[in-house]
Amino acid sequence: QVQLVESGGGLVQPGGSLRLSCAASGSTHSIVAMGWYRRAPGKQRESVAGISATGGSTNYADSVKGRFTISRDDAKNTVYLQMNSLKSEDTAVYYCNARVRATSGLFSAWGQGTQVTVSS
Repeated sequence: QVQLVESGGGLVQPGGSLRLSCAASGSTHSIVAMGWYRRAPGKQRESVAGISATGGSTNYADSVKGRFTISRDDAKNTVYLQMNSLKSEDTAVYYCNARVRATSGLFSAWGQGTQVTVSS
């Protein structure tokens, strides 16, 4: 019903910046909220940032506050994650997530993931 495609990952030096994009298609009117998760080698998946469907509410993991900014462009059905002052600890596969409202309840849609590597 909802498909997500991430882009923008890559290799960046410590202190550098990247902007991730997540384009949603399908029943986008059913999306309640969207967010970014990441999974580093040997670690569990963690939530990075989230934004409500209206864009009026955002949240961030403590580890990225002040460095990352989540935003959305409803005209393009796209959510962005601007990542500044990147650290080696930010190296992970980043996944876009959408909470989707259906008649039977709430479901999650996931993108394929995009690799972010922070290294000298």
